[in-house]
Amino acid sequence: MKWTDSREIAIALVEAHPEVDPGTVRFTDLYAWVRALPGFDDDPKHSGEKILEAIQAAWIDEVE
Repeated sequence: MKWTDSREIAIALVEAHPEVDPGTVRFTDLYAWVRALPGFDDDPKHSGEKILEAIQAAWIDEVE
């Protein structure tokens, strides 16, 4: 997975953190959780606020 795979990352986050309300997650935590996902393999420097926002929005969609 790469930073731009927001839907795939969101699905993995739902599985990894089913008890979490994604709307309350801080970007610092989201960044760490994405990097810790199995299969995630991208340069940490390629992340940014817009990418994290897209991942969080996809995660919220997956939960709803």
